[in-house]
Parts: sequence; structure tokens; C-alpha cells
Amino acid sequence: MILLAATAIALIWANSPISGSYRAVRDFHLGPHLLHLNLSVGDWAKDGLLALFFYVAGLELKRELVVGELSRPKKALLPLVAALGGMVVPALVALVVGAGAPGMTQAWAIPTATDIAFALGVLALTASNLPGSARVFLLSLAVVDDLGAIILIAVLFTTEFDLVAAAVTVAALALFAVLQYKRVRTPWVYVPLAVVVWVAMHSAGVHATIAGVALGLLTRVRPDPGEAEAPAIRLEHRLQPWSAAVAVPVFALFAAGIRISGDSLGRVFTEAVPLAVFLGLVTGKAVGIFGACFAAVKLRLAERPSGVGWRDIAALSLLGGVGFTVALLIADLALEGEASELARTAVLLASAVCSLTGAAVLLRRNKVHAAQED
Repeated sequence: MILLAATAIALIWANSPISGSYRAVRDFHLGPHLLHLNLSVGDWAKDGLLALFFYVAGLELKRELVVGELSRPKKALLPLVAALGGMVVPALVALVVGAGAPGMTQAWAIPTATDIAFALGVLALTASNLPGSARVFLLSLAVVDDLGAIILIAVLFTTEFDLVAAAVTVAALALFAVLQYKRVRTPWVYVPLAVVVWVAMHSAGVHATIAGVALGLLTRVRPDPGEAEAPAIRLEHRLQPWSAAVAVPVFALFAAGIRISGDSLGRVFTEAVPLAVFLGLVTGKAVGIFGACFAAVKLRLAERPSGVGWRDIAALSLLGGVGFTVALLIADLALEGEASELARTAVLLASAVCSLTGAAVLLRRNKVHAAQED
């Protein structure tokens, strides 16, 4: 709800008579010039706050891989395959629809990402009776999907690569892993070290949100004898509210402020690039995720989540088209000016369509599961 409110505020503010103040705040620069840290407020939200979001997502994924639903290889393989299908098919749809259009050499990556926060939010609001394994499947799919999208960002949009900064990043991550192995627990060590990892990765030219995922996957998830909670569980509980209530909404506030008019909405469906983005998310995601799952299970490479049927997977596949956070991020990196605004408008429209259709199907599935429990 906070995320939706932040999105609504951004759209109203950016389309109001005081829209100039929105752009002034978003584009205001602060921070030292040293290590390329003199960034706009929008960039601090995009590169800094989203790192916290991805750290929490990395913690959740690590927990599920080690001690949760995904600890069995065949269970873990299904969201991985689904994520790959949910990236490849939308990219192909976008490339076919937008073939030859200016900007498509990088814009094809926009519909490859699924928004973790929005997708899980819709699931929580509409499908309380679905098995918990459905949430784990969607979470894992979205994390792997977004990790793949972040890797695409690193490959496609890294213009300068600093080997020294990259070496510092690797060394700091290795030290983090050693400290976890040695059972060091004090935040006075980990917080500065996490900052070093983030700054070094940013200075290396790689998108700094990858630092969050890397640190999350290196955090210890099994409790020692006599230990009430493992560090990953404790940190997940403490940081999740900050991620959900601050990091993602603030990013949305500065990413979703797009000027929308009847003309811009119409151009989404008449110009190649925004249409490619829209169809990639709305059709490519659902077909890619469900098709990959169906093929993997029928070939006996993977297993469906416990208690989750094919109709449930079809409903979850629709939520895969909610591309909000990382899709907006890629659109901002891939395109400039008016082209970027049209692509982001397409992302918002596609995310709204997929949220509503996914919610409608999930409500139906929720009633079915409730009846089965009775």
C-alpha cells in the first residue's frame, strides 16, 4: 500500500502545475565527487536504497535455498527455469515487435524484469489461502529474474570498468564471508564493510544493487547450537520494514514521476519501442514463465511446489508481468528523454494490467483453495 501511495504521489506531482519542483528535487545532486558519489537524489534512490531492497531479497532467497522450500534440487530448479523462460520470451517478443526501431538494441531488456515487491503484494492481498509454497515460488522466481536483469544491466550499461575497484569489491566480499564463517556478529564491522562493498562496486562501474544480492547470499542462514536465530533471519526481520516502507517507496517516488497525457498513452500502442515493452511484459512474461514450468515438469527436470496446481502457476505467471521497479530502472538506463518516458509509461500500464488480471485469477484460485480446506 505504501508503494502504491508513493507511485500515486509521483504521478500526481509530476503531472501537476508544480511539476518543476518534482524534477528539481529528483535531479538535485549531493555527495562527494570522490569515487563518483556526487549523485542526484533519484540516482541515490536507484543505486543506494535499492541495494537494501536487494539485500533483503538475497537473504530470503538464501534462506529458502538452504533450509526452506528450495533446499531440494528439483524444487529449486523450477523457479530458476521459470525465471529464464520469463526473461527469454519477453525479450524475444520485444525484439520481434520493435525490430529495427531506434533504441531497441538496449530496450529489449526492459520487459525481462519482474517486480518482487508489487508481485508479492498482490499475492498477499488476494491469495491468503494459497499454500505458502506459492509465495516461495513467486519470490524465488522474482529474485532470480531480477538478478538476471541486474546482470543484464551490468553487461549492457557498464561503460567504464575499474579493475582496482572491482578487486576491492571481491576482497571486501571475501572478508564478509570469512567474518560470517568465524561467527563475528557485531554490526560495527559489517555495516562499514557493506558500505565499502557498495562504494567499490559503484566505483567499478557495475550497478551497485548487485552488492545487496551478493551480501545477502553470503550471510549465514543456519543457527548454531544455542543461537535463537541465524544472522540472515535476524537481519531479514529487522531490515524488511525499512526495505518495504522506505527503500522501495522512495525509489518509486522518483522513478514513477512520468508526465502522462492522452497523447503519450496512445503512443504506447502506436510506437514500436513502448509497444514492444508493453507486449513483452503482458504476454511474454506469462507465456515464458508458464511454458518453462510446464516443460520442466513434464520432462521431469523439476517438481511443482507443494499443493500448487497448474492453474495456480498460470495465475502466478500473470504476476510475472508486473515489471515495476527494475523495469523502470532499465528503461531509465536504456533510453533517454521522451523515449525513456514512453517506455516507462508502457511499464506502468503493463504492470497495472498484469496486477489486475493476476489479482482476478488469484481471487478465484483463493476461493477454490478455501473450499478445499473446508
